[in-house]
Amino acid sequence: MTTKKWDSNDIPDQKGKVAIVTGSSSGIGYETARVLAEKNAAVIIAVRNLRKGNAALEKIKGQHSDANVKVMELDLANLESVRRFADKFKNGCDRLDLLINNAGVMIPPYSKTADGFELQFGTNHLGHFALTGLLIDLVNTTPDSRIVNVSSSAHHYGNLDLDDLNWEKRPYKKMRAYGDSKIANLYFTYELQDKLEKAGMTTLVAAAHPGWTATELQRHSGLVSFLNPFFAQGIDMGALPMLYAAVAPDVKSGDYYGPSGWREMKGYPKKVESKELSHNKEIAKRLWEISEEWTGVKF
Repeated sequence: MTTKKWDSNDIPDQKGKVAIVTGSSSGIGYETARVLAEKNAAVIIAVRNLRKGNAALEKIKGQHSDANVKVMELDLANLESVRRFADKFKNGCDRLDLLINNAGVMIPPYSKTADGFELQFGTNHLGHFALTGLLIDLVNTTPDSRIVNVSSSAHHYGNLDLDDLNWEKRPYKKMRAYGDSKIANLYFTYELQDKLEKAGMTTLVAAAHPGWTATELQRHSGLVSFLNPFFAQGIDMGALPMLYAAVAPDVKSGDYYGPSGWREMKGYPKKVESKELSHNKEIAKRLWEISEEWTGVKF
């Protein structure tokens, strides 16, 4: 059972481990990268905006001068960029212990990715699906490796319309589309876990959510930003469920972690349950097929 007060002090030394954290120039991604670097992991800050990525690197180096941190360009809304990143990483590294799929966009106005997908679904789900598929062989050959997919309590709003994933036939509801992308993260987690186990792989796949954490992700939501000072927790706490899923010894493949407080809004990490619909095998399988077809990435 998860202890009530687990925090970053409980993380063992990560020396020798290599971690990729997507979207780690700010928010919980930054905090996750910072903590792993502090624990001596070699960390890749995988971000779209190199200026912000380098600023994050400088900040981490300012606190831990010997931190092993590197910035690499990754735009999850562009499959060509995802392929470039994966190729470059595999050319320079022969192991990948932790792949933390954290980056995301939240409730922007309707727009599309470079490849023509609705922005939230395309970035939050398809981009990470493709990235994971392109790196999976490296992850599978690294002992005790883990993949952590960052979902959200907003997955409760998710209910995928598999015939209209890009919102071309329905009026666009940005919060619902965000929820769809976050339940997609969970379908991906559970289906990947299933496939890896059937293939006899030991790679562990888990999911996590940060509860209500004040981050830059909420810049398109005036109400959330307004309520942050009253309800939100800081990034140091918001990153803990991700970090727990990434390093804690009692994590099992298919587990989902979030804050332990009221409605999973804040608090120390614990194992939580995603909604029943997220465990629907038929939807997960169909989404997987569509994702392979649309991204051109086969696992």
